[in-house]
Amino acid sequence: MKRRILSIALLAAMCAALLAGCGQKSATWKVTCPWAPSGVAAMVSQQAATKSTSYSDSITLVAEAIKGDAATVNTWVADTKANDTELVFVGEGLLSITSILDPAKMQFGYEDFVFVENLYSSIFVLSADAKLNISSVADLEAYVQQGTEISVAVNGATGSEAFLAASLFGAMGAGDKLKLTPYQSAAEAAQAVARGETQFAVSHQSQILETYQQKGVTVVCAFDEGNIENGPFAGVEGVGQHGYPYFRNRCFVMARAGTDEKKVAELKELYGKILADAEVVEWLQDTMLLEVDTMSVADVEAHVENVKSIVNEYKDIVAG
Repeated sequence: MKRRILSIALLAAMCAALLAGCGQKSATWKVTCPWAPSGVAAMVSQQAATKSTSYSDSITLVAEAIKGDAATVNTWVADTKANDTELVFVGEGLLSITSILDPAKMQFGYEDFVFVENLYSSIFVLSADAKLNISSVADLEAYVQQGTEISVAVNGATGSEAFLAASLFGAMGAGDKLKLTPYQSAAEAAQAVARGETQFAVSHQSQILETYQQKGVTVVCAFDEGNIENGPFAGVEGVGQHGYPYFRNRCFVMARAGTDEKKVAELKELYGKILADAEVVEWLQDTMLLEVDTMSVADVEAHVENVKSIVNEYKDIVAG
């Protein structure tokens, strides 16, 4: 009799465990990167997807990279409903730049999304042809005061890099001397300055590193509030401490507006664990030269508005 009671109790416990498991069905969330399939965001997204199974039994992230930008996000918004297991990246490029310069491209707005997490933060840097011997903000100001034409290589004609260059040289009073030379990628722009095609370039730190190590360029300043703290460019001055405008490049993971708050919270918690993983932190800092920079909704909205203010002030320099 005791054995039968024990067996019944064991069976009941197993059934309870199975029922509990049924309540935790695993969901696969596709994360779309709508730009630069081999770029920084796509690489970080793939790293996060790989780590997702280590921190959740109920959510698996799958990274998808597509070249398309606004058109891809338009399609995503049109095809995705609240609570679909779909996520997409949106950044200041669309929300703060395209929304002002070419709003007709966008069939969506910030209200179509609900924020999950910021995937990373990239501090852009200004590099200079090594022959110019410019290695600080003071050196740059002295160079600008000479009144010569200034050429800067940037990623795309109206991207984040173009506006950072326009805001810095525009704030120095050299907007009328500035010539922005657009390239297909930030990596190409970084190579252009080393080849002497331009005097300066704005790029991600990782994209100028090799050229810097080969002594083809100097790294003049960072587009941030203070000095860079980590990596090979530690100590490079931030333009913000000199009173110049700046913003970081960020990559927001978004769900469709109306998605259940508990699901969003679960996703945010998962991304938080992934971004706190020691291997991920080390890889971001040492390999990608990026920073973990988790944000709140208020942080996102402040970032979007800051970039919009810079775009509005310097759009005539960029777009003519």
